[in-house]
Amino acid sequence: MPDFIADMDPHWVWLSVGVLLVAAEIVAPGFFLIWIGAAAIVTGVLAWVLPLSIPVQLGIFAVLAIVALYGGRRWLKANPITTTDPHLNQRGGRLVGEVLTVTKAIEDGRGRAKVGDGEWPVRGPDVAEGAKVRVISADGGVLVVEAA
Repeated sequence: MPDFIADMDPHWVWLSVGVLLVAAEIVAPGFFLIWIGAAAIVTGVLAWVLPLSIPVQLGIFAVLAIVALYGGRRWLKANPITTTDPHLNQRGGRLVGEVLTVTKAIEDGRGRAKVGDGEWPVRGPDVAEGAKVRVISADGGVLVVEAA
Protein backbone atom coordinates (compact mmCIF):
# COMPACT_ATOMS: atom_id res chain seq x y z
CA MET A 1 0.00 0.00 0.00
CA PRO A 2 1.41 3.44 -0.87
CA ASP A 3 2.57 5.50 2.10
CA PHE A 4 0.15 8.37 1.44
CA ILE A 5 -2.83 6.00 1.79
CA ALA A 6 -1.43 4.33 4.90
CA ASP A 7 -0.95 7.77 6.50
CA MET A 8 -4.49 8.96 5.69
CA ASP A 9 -7.20 9.04 8.31
CA PRO A 10 -9.79 6.32 7.59
CA HIS A 11 -12.60 8.81 7.07
CA TRP A 12 -10.66 10.44 4.22
CA VAL A 13 -10.19 7.07 2.59
CA TRP A 14 -13.94 6.37 2.81
CA LEU A 15 -14.83 9.82 1.48
CA SER A 16 -12.31 9.53 -1.38
CA VAL A 17 -13.50 6.07 -2.37
CA GLY A 18 -17.11 7.23 -2.20
CA VAL A 19 -16.47 10.23 -4.45
CA LEU A 20 -14.51 8.04 -6.89
CA LEU A 21 -17.36 5.52 -7.07
CA VAL A 22 -19.94 8.24 -7.64
CA ALA A 23 -17.72 9.71 -10.38
CA ALA A 24 -17.28 6.24 -11.89
CA GLU A 25 -21.07 6.07 -12.22
CA ILE A 26 -20.83 8.98 -14.64
CA VAL A 27 -18.22 7.18 -16.75
CA ALA A 28 -19.86 3.73 -16.61
CA PRO A 29 -23.57 4.40 -15.99
CA GLY A 30 -25.55 1.51 -14.66
CA PHE A 31 -27.16 3.05 -11.59
CA PHE A 32 -25.21 0.70 -9.34
CA LEU A 33 -21.95 2.34 -8.29
CA ILE A 34 -23.73 5.44 -7.02
CA TRP A 35 -25.31 3.44 -4.19
CA ILE A 36 -22.01 1.88 -3.11
CA GLY A 37 -20.40 5.33 -3.35
CA ALA A 38 -23.13 6.81 -1.17
CA ALA A 39 -22.58 4.07 1.43
CA ALA A 40 -18.83 4.84 1.43
CA ILE A 41 -19.48 8.58 1.84
CA VAL A 42 -21.89 8.02 4.75
CA THR A 43 -19.37 5.64 6.33
CA GLY A 44 -16.68 8.32 5.93
CA VAL A 45 -18.85 10.96 7.59
CA LEU A 46 -19.66 8.59 10.48
CA ALA A 47 -15.96 7.72 10.87
CA TRP A 48 -15.15 11.43 10.92
CA VAL A 49 -17.74 12.26 13.60
CA LEU A 50 -17.50 9.12 15.76
CA PRO A 51 -14.39 7.27 16.97
CA LEU A 52 -14.99 3.98 15.14
CA SER A 53 -12.53 1.15 14.69
CA ILE A 54 -11.75 -0.15 11.20
CA PRO A 55 -13.75 -3.40 11.65
CA VAL A 56 -16.79 -1.39 12.78
CA GLN A 57 -16.37 0.93 9.79
CA LEU A 58 -16.26 -2.07 7.44
CA GLY A 59 -19.40 -3.49 9.05
CA ILE A 60 -21.22 -0.16 8.75
CA PHE A 61 -20.17 0.10 5.11
CA ALA A 62 -21.39 -3.44 4.36
CA VAL A 63 -24.77 -2.80 5.97
CA LEU A 64 -25.16 0.61 4.32
CA ALA A 65 -24.19 -0.79 0.91
CA ILE A 66 -26.79 -3.57 1.15
CA VAL A 67 -29.48 -1.16 2.38
CA ALA A 68 -28.60 1.40 -0.32
CA LEU A 69 -28.64 -1.21 -3.09
CA TYR A 70 -31.94 -2.66 -1.89
CA GLY A 71 -33.47 0.80 -1.49
CA GLY A 72 -32.18 1.89 -4.89
CA ARG A 73 -33.59 -1.21 -6.53
CA ARG A 74 -37.01 -0.65 -4.94
CA TRP A 75 -36.94 3.00 -5.98
CA LEU A 76 -36.11 2.05 -9.57
CA LYS A 77 -39.01 -0.43 -9.66
CA ALA A 78 -41.37 2.29 -8.43
CA ASN A 79 -39.84 4.98 -10.71
CA PRO A 80 -38.63 3.28 -13.89
CA ILE A 81 -36.33 5.24 -16.17
CA THR A 82 -38.23 5.92 -19.38
CA THR A 83 -36.84 7.16 -22.63
CA THR A 84 -38.34 9.57 -25.12
CA ASP A 85 -36.76 7.54 -27.94
CA PRO A 86 -37.35 3.80 -27.44
CA HIS A 87 -35.60 2.98 -30.74
CA LEU A 88 -32.37 4.79 -29.91
CA ASN A 89 -29.50 2.81 -31.46
CA GLN A 90 -31.97 0.49 -33.20
CA ARG A 91 -31.88 1.69 -36.78
CA GLY A 92 -34.15 -1.08 -38.01
CA GLY A 93 -36.75 -0.23 -35.38
CA ARG A 94 -36.66 3.41 -36.45
CA LEU A 95 -37.59 2.39 -39.99
CA VAL A 96 -40.91 0.78 -39.00
CA GLY A 97 -43.68 2.46 -40.99
CA GLU A 98 -41.34 3.78 -43.70
CA VAL A 99 -42.15 3.12 -47.36
CA LEU A 100 -39.16 1.81 -49.31
CA THR A 101 -38.44 1.00 -52.93
CA VAL A 102 -37.42 -2.59 -53.72
CA THR A 103 -34.04 -2.64 -55.52
CA LYS A 104 -33.76 -6.41 -55.87
CA ALA A 105 -37.05 -8.27 -56.34
CA ILE A 106 -38.29 -10.12 -53.30
CA GLU A 107 -38.31 -13.77 -54.37
CA ASP A 108 -38.91 -16.67 -52.02
CA GLY A 109 -39.38 -14.09 -49.27
CA ARG A 110 -35.98 -12.39 -49.63
CA GLY A 111 -34.78 -9.29 -51.46
CA ARG A 112 -33.26 -5.82 -50.99
CA ALA A 113 -34.71 -2.32 -50.65
CA LYS A 114 -33.31 1.20 -50.80
CA VAL A 115 -32.93 2.89 -47.41
CA GLY A 116 -31.48 6.38 -47.61
CA ASP A 117 -28.34 6.12 -49.72
CA GLY A 118 -27.88 2.38 -49.14
CA GLU A 119 -29.68 -0.92 -49.37
CA TRP A 120 -30.99 -3.24 -46.69
CA PRO A 121 -31.97 -6.89 -46.89
CA VAL A 122 -35.72 -7.33 -46.66
CA ARG A 123 -38.06 -10.24 -46.03
CA GLY A 124 -41.67 -10.37 -47.06
CA PRO A 125 -44.15 -11.32 -49.79
CA ASP A 126 -42.79 -11.66 -53.32
CA VAL A 127 -42.82 -8.31 -55.19
CA ALA A 128 -41.08 -7.03 -58.30
CA GLU A 129 -38.10 -4.69 -58.41
CA GLY A 130 -39.22 -1.06 -58.15
CA ALA A 131 -42.31 -1.89 -56.08
CA LYS A 132 -43.07 0.02 -52.90
CA VAL A 133 -43.07 -1.83 -49.57
CA ARG A 134 -43.78 -0.73 -46.01
CA VAL A 135 -41.53 -1.79 -43.12
CA ILE A 136 -43.58 -3.58 -40.46
CA SER A 137 -40.74 -4.71 -38.20
CA ALA A 138 -37.03 -5.41 -37.99
CA ASP A 139 -35.44 -8.77 -37.31
CA GLY A 140 -31.80 -8.02 -36.53
CA GLY A 141 -30.39 -6.46 -39.69
CA VAL A 142 -33.27 -7.63 -41.90
CA LEU A 143 -36.37 -5.51 -42.44
CA VAL A 144 -39.71 -7.32 -42.53
CA VAL A 145 -41.95 -5.67 -45.13
CA GLU A 146 -45.41 -5.83 -46.65
CA ALA A 147 -46.70 -4.50 -49.96
CA ALA A 148 -47.48 -0.78 -49.72
